[in-house]
Amino acid sequence: PFPEQGAQVFKNSIEEFNGIFEHLCSLFRERTLAGQLIKSAGAVLENAYAPYSKYRVGAAVLTSNGNIYTGCNVENASFGATICAERGAAMKAISEEGSCGITAIAIASESEEPAPPCALCRQFLSEFAGPDMQVYLYSLASGVLRHYNFGTLMPHVFEL
Repeated sequence: PFPEQGAQVFKNSIEEFNGIFEHLCSLFRERTLAGQLIKSAGAVLENAYAPYSKYRVGAAVLTSNGNIYTGCNVENASFGATICAERGAAMKAISEEGSCGITAIAIASESEEPAPPCALCRQFLSEFAGPDMQVYLYSLASGVLRHYNFGTLMPHVFEL
């Protein structure tokens, strides 16, 4: 009887831990600026136009003025004309605020592993963000969240 009781206690403890962890994750998403960015990126992903790749991505940027702007990927039959979510969000911020600084970005995808920005987006973002920009990568499929400084993802920017 004792091993069965021990197994039940262990199972209850794991379930209690999972409940507490999920509650803390919920508070993080609702009550922190990073959580708001992640939530915004996940919400705008629903608007992505990805008929070719079926790979939907949402992004949200935080500007130095404290505003959040979102973007989603918009594919095109001429693949080079496709706009990534990260560039879409940054362009929206720039069109609203002018040449603003981007202090954080959240990128949400439906892949099992969180998706980092592509090389083109990294170079594009380097025009408006410094190496300390916070980067949050979130997987809607698995719930995995990764956090980086931009300088880690883009250690050598191209500059003229």
